[in-house]
Amino acid sequence: MKNQIKKIALLTSGGDAPGMNASIRSVVRACVFHNIIPVGVYKGYDGLIEGRFEEMNARSVKGIINKGGTILKTARSEKFKSKAGRYEAYKSIKENKIDGLIVIGGDGTFTGGLIFSEENKFPVIGIPATIDNDIFGTSHTIGFDSATNTVMNAIDKIRDTASSHNRLFFVEVMGRDAGHIALNTGVAGGAEEILIPEENLGLDRLIQSLKRSEKTGKSSSIVVVAEGDKTGENVFHLKEYVEKHLSNYDARVAVLGHMQRGGTPTCFDRVLASRLGVYAVESMISKKDGNMVGLQNNKVVLTPLKKAIKGVTKINKELLKVSDIMSI
Repeated sequence: MKNQIKKIALLTSGGDAPGMNASIRSVVRACVFHNIIPVGVYKGYDGLIEGRFEEMNARSVKGIINKGGTILKTARSEKFKSKAGRYEAYKSIKENKIDGLIVIGGDGTFTGGLIFSEENKFPVIGIPATIDNDIFGTSHTIGFDSATNTVMNAIDKIRDTASSHNRLFFVEVMGRDAGHIALNTGVAGGAEEILIPEENLGLDRLIQSLKRSEKTGKSSSIVVVAEGDKTGENVFHLKEYVEKHLSNYDARVAVLGHMQRGGTPTCFDRVLASRLGVYAVESMISKKDGNMVGLQNNKVVLTPLKKAIKGVTKINKELLKVSDIMSI
């Protein structure tokens, strides 16, 4: 059967994640391999509306596999949230004779892509790229491994200072709705406590845990806090509460913020991005649009976009147990 796909557009949307460039590279070169013209869309869905398209080739993506951020830029589009805005995007796509769209991002990106696809009967495939690892249907999102390594390195450096000054550090990491970064980096960084949205530790238990640590001879402590944790009002409130109830502790706060999004992607993220990009293009060719490509049991699989958006990721209970045991 003759391939009907001649042009595939690709965009990045939402928060940037290390490995997005690697996924762009993979999609572009997979398109070229299959004699399809890849079209880069600049500035996410805003670029789709404005027709900011550029045909790409294999050389367009040279030297980017090791770079953080996204060469296509990214933005959150208010205009695309309206039906009129999405129709403008559809007109731009048809005027440029594009046959399919690959969107790289997270939950918001997929929601926009799914609505656009359903309204216009247009083929869309999603590639999960978000440091939070909170997309259903894949064990790893592009950028999660890189972000956790960045956080782990920061915790290692903070621990040097904590040990030198006998201090307690609250380290806030990203994770407004999911605690995957906090849990993994807390275990890897030897944190005394890990506070995540999925498990409300409670202020009293936090105090008891720190008292126990002090009695066992610990002169410094690290507590990793996901930004969406509800134990206290915020990480600074936690610091004040502990200092009020444990006068022996000299507490400090380190908010890692957007440094978690940047930097060179890890080997794992580069390989994952390469695998998912190729599979996304080949799935589009095979008319398996309406899906997200993801990783399960180290195999690349498809999950319906609707399910990927509505599904809920689960925290690793085994890691919670490991954390409790390691903190004695």
